[in-house]
Amino acid sequence: MSRVVVVTGASGGIGRATATEFARRGDRVALVARGELGLEAAAAQIRELGVDVLTVPTDVAEYDQVAAAVERIEDELGPIDVWVNVAFTSVFARFDDITPEEYRRATEVTYLGYVWGTMAVLPRMKRRNRGTIVHVGSALAYRGIPLQTAYCGAKHATQGFHEALRCELLHERSGVHVTMVQMPAVNTPQFSWVLSKLPEHAQPVPPIFQPEVAARAVVFAADHPRRREYWVGSSTVGTLLANAVVPGLLDRYLGRTGFSSQQTGDLKPEDHPANLWKPADGPDGRDFGAHGAFDDRANSRSTQQWVAHRYPQLSGAAAALAGVGLAAWAVARRR
Repeated sequence: MSRVVVVTGASGGIGRATATEFARRGDRVALVARGELGLEAAAAQIRELGVDVLTVPTDVAEYDQVAAAVERIEDELGPIDVWVNVAFTSVFARFDDITPEEYRRATEVTYLGYVWGTMAVLPRMKRRNRGTIVHVGSALAYRGIPLQTAYCGAKHATQGFHEALRCELLHERSGVHVTMVQMPAVNTPQFSWVLSKLPEHAQPVPPIFQPEVAARAVVFAADHPRRREYWVGSSTVGTLLANAVVPGLLDRYLGRTGFSSQQTGDLKPEDHPANLWKPADGPDGRDFGAHGAFDDRANSRSTQQWVAHRYPQLSGAAAALAGVGLAAWAVARRR
């Protein structure tokens, strides 16, 4: 039976790939984002799959717009079964180079956008005692890295919000579920449209995965929402385990490598757009699609994901063993 699925940030990147993945299953999809050109292009792709699609131009940083979007979606498509929070923006820069206004805007979209989406749809789901909310997170929800203080701060905040809300729903024995998917580096347009004050073109820290890998993880999480969170990619698993055991060592490592590893070595184009205040895929921009500029370096599959989805006990045991190994290495290093 088809569901009504809402995806924020659906005009590009992970959001767009996720909306398409749900549509392939026959779900009716509502696309929420600011960029109208990107939204229409995404909707055209989905219509080719023969499913109902609705575009709802919305700035998720504005609660009133999000609430209006929820009402319109339920009026036109029906009760919302799955809500996926993806939309974000950020600033690639040293902390000292970010203005208060830029920091506030990045936080309002990337953190409060998730809160507003949840706040608008959750009461309706609770009244029906069913529904799923999926937060698209990142390894950076646990592990901060240089040049991304705004993004890391917002993702850490989202992680805390998610955990607290999940506890409340468990206390209420609610039929509504919330889960979070922690992503690795993904080849999305963000590296070509996020406001950057770096001298060189920004890049994801390898290994890089295609948005479809992320999308499959989100759909799986929506189908299995009782699990508190999912980790995507061996790099995410390794990063989160290492951060739990030797966070100080990672601080020093990233202090040495985190600047160069996030830049390609090529100068940033002079016409590099910035979607902080207005969408790069709006009327004055262009459609960027789901993929970024790193197709030649991105993986279309994740062995870790395949194992985790089919053999969750084995995946958990492997993570535990890796954690024990890291702990033993850390102890030995301190001697």
